[in-house]
Amino acid sequence: MPDLPKHSVSVAGVVLDSRGRILLARRRDNGHWEPPGGVLEPEESFEHGVRREILEETEVSVGVDRLTGAYKHLARGVVTLVFRCHVLGGSPRSTEESSAADWFELAEALALMTESRAARVTDALRDTPAVRTYPG
Repeated sequence: MPDLPKHSVSVAGVVLDSRGRILLARRRDNGHWEPPGGVLEPEESFEHGVRREILEETEVSVGVDRLTGAYKHLARGVVTLVFRCHVLGGSPRSTEESSAADWFELAEALALMTESRAARVTDALRDTPAVRTYPG
């Protein structure tokens, strides 16, 4: 049997609070602000994985509303599914995985993120899911 391509599947959540603010986490490994998320465990559903990752990175418990985008980083073989989420409870704070977590107004959130992460947030505010690839 020939070697099959290796892919990693990640999930992320664009979480909106009752005031329309966006939840972001600052990653400990690179210092970047982005919607919380991470690698999906083999036995997890997409929804469970995104809820777990958001809780691990921000201490905020969420409900998952809908898929808002599918993204592939071609050079790294990473496929990320992004979901729009709503808050169930908790307050954002730093964790073992994030050095900070907080709510931001949309314009401020977009200014803090890389272009690819900002696109995921703006895509999550649209009515139809986005599909994007990034070369590297």
